[in-house]
Amino acid sequence: MKSRNRNVEFFLLLFVAILVVAGYVLASLGRSSSIPANIVPFLVGILLLLLLAHFAVRKFAPRADFSLLPLAGLLNGIGYFVIARLDKDLAGLQATWTLFGVGAFIATLVLIPQIRRIEQYRYILMTIGVIFLIMPLIPGFGREINGARIWVSLGSINFQPGEFAKIVLAIFFSAYIVEKRDVLSITGARRFGIAVPDFRHLGPILLAWGVSLVVMVAEKDLGSSLLFFTLFISLLWISTGKTSYLVMSAVLFFGGALLAWSQFSHVQERVDIWIHPFNDPTGDGYQIVQSSFALAEGGLTGTGLGVGNPENIPAVETDFILAAIGEELGLIGTTAVLILFVLMVGSGLRISLTSTRPFEKLLSAGLTTLLGFQAFVIIAGVVRLLPLTGVTLPFVSYGGSSLLANWILLALLLRISDEARKGEEGKAPTASEPQ
Repeated sequence: MKSRNRNVEFFLLLFVAILVVAGYVLASLGRSSSIPANIVPFLVGILLLLLLAHFAVRKFAPRADFSLLPLAGLLNGIGYFVIARLDKDLAGLQATWTLFGVGAFIATLVLIPQIRRIEQYRYILMTIGVIFLIMPLIPGFGREINGARIWVSLGSINFQPGEFAKIVLAIFFSAYIVEKRDVLSITGARRFGIAVPDFRHLGPILLAWGVSLVVMVAEKDLGSSLLFFTLFISLLWISTGKTSYLVMSAVLFFGGALLAWSQFSHVQERVDIWIHPFNDPTGDGYQIVQSSFALAEGGLTGTGLGVGNPENIPAVETDFILAAIGEELGLIGTTAVLILFVLMVGSGLRISLTSTRPFEKLLSAGLTTLLGFQAFVIIAGVVRLLPLTGVTLPFVSYGGSSLLANWILLALLLRISDEARKGEEGKAPTASEPQ
């Protein structure tokens, strides 16, 4: 079974390399009517990166899911040739960060041979996660870029510690909830037909609510606050099955968001731009208005790679890369990207279902929630279903911090998948099963 899975993964990765190179060539033809001179080195580089990742999985996680690595590679490749079409300098940096991301992916598989080893460090990881969250608020380190204080500068290096905090906190939340699951499952009186937990057990929810508000207000980062809060509540609900936690958390978050909207001008501005972008189409609403025009211009099949004008959208390579895809590849292209994310989420949830130990089951569900919900939040912002949040589209958007974090997340999912299938293979057949 493990050999067959790896062989399927190998041929899928070859197909991914062909698709990425084809997209790179088409984008160059659309922009300059010429085939790029570096097409052969580019093809070799793509193949080497994908094969390095593949052989690492074959060596260190041979039983892991065969679909996740090709899906991530294709999303990363789509993002790369779209960024290369927009800015050659950024394309070089994105290629470098992809190399580092694959390196981090391999290192994670090597350094974490068993996922359960990190469970015992839950409180150390909680401390690290909190430090990552508050680093942008430290004077001299934190920087505000494009209205959000989510960056940290160390010399000439700028990065977003929140991208790594989400993984560290997912590990802590999973370990903590497994440890306290019995206590958290206890409910008290019923209110409005809902079993409400005892107040003394609501501390974790209130803490998560408070942290999410601090992130949203102090760092002006709606996306990360929503992501962290959703992560914790999802894991709590999966572990206990208590609908009351979902209801109470929704009330707490929307209540906090309403309070922030009523008290802070930058929150009001973000909501006003979301609801009425055409009231100021050349000012505050310019970004979302240009994004809407790009999606409309793309129609069903798009203008063609390299033929549209997505560069008219500010920060198109980060916040609005889906709008660039929508303009040049149309509704078909954006739907393909959505399907890739749906397939990744489905694979992640399947890993969670097949895991037998509670920690691995919760952690895989949490990591999948991070991946899927982050993609949903940024896509919803582009199509004006939600206010703009500033988070990146996983594996697709330009950004070193995001790429590194998501490749590490992918390695953790594959490690859990490998252990789950190893456990299945190690089960002795029962009397009713064929020998």
